[in-house]
Amino acid sequence: MNADDAYDSSHITQWLLETDSLEDFLQTLADAALDLSQAEGAGLTLERNGRPVTVVSAGPAAPKLDEKQYGQDDGPCLQALRTGAEIVVPDMLDESRWGDYPAYAVSCGIRSSFSLPIAPHTHTAGALNLYAGPPDAFEQTDLTALRSLAAQATGGIALAQRISDTQEFADQLQTAMQSRSVIDQALGVIMGQRRCTADAAFGILRSASQHRNIKLRDLCTELITNLTGRPPTTPELRPRA
Repeated sequence: MNADDAYDSSHITQWLLETDSLEDFLQTLADAALDLSQAEGAGLTLERNGRPVTVVSAGPAAPKLDEKQYGQDDGPCLQALRTGAEIVVPDMLDESRWGDYPAYAVSCGIRSSFSLPIAPHTHTAGALNLYAGPPDAFEQTDLTALRSLAAQATGGIALAQRISDTQEFADQLQTAMQSRSVIDQALGVIMGQRRCTADAAFGILRSASQHRNIKLRDLCTELITNLTGRPPTTPELRPRA
């Protein structure tokens, strides 16, 4: 992949297909950001459980500068993450924000930085952070290309979240199907024993569940197990052929 192609939005589909995980996809974006700029380091920060974490990085500069900001809970990276605004630092020597972070960056050989928000104002908000040795290093950088990469990172994270939500829904549906199957089997047993309707059998099971203060599915599982000597069988969701 070359720098001219890196910011083409059509590449997001290709990258997602070629990578095995969200982490690999984000690493591809970080590498592309480094190629597109004069930066010496690129890092991608995401907030997990209320704490910022550098999930991927390229070049040696990003991890230690990210960690310095995390440690003092302030810095351009965190400001971009929290506000959803781009934060450009032309020269750390002229910077008075963020405590002793600018001086630390200079001591690490970094004079300028550029932080772009990712998935702003969501529970997976983050930032793409670029660190460069010279001052004003991003004046000649194609910022449109870097913004495109940040947008692609946002899209990739949203897609991963959707996949996760879909799996969670499938798991919940599987559990619901299993519960319904167990209850139906128990209803059949009660109907056969009491020679009653399904509604009457359900009333009997519900009353027993409330009287014993246990879940209806657990009561039905116990009933089937005691009757047959083994737990009831349940259906599984299978993908369409």
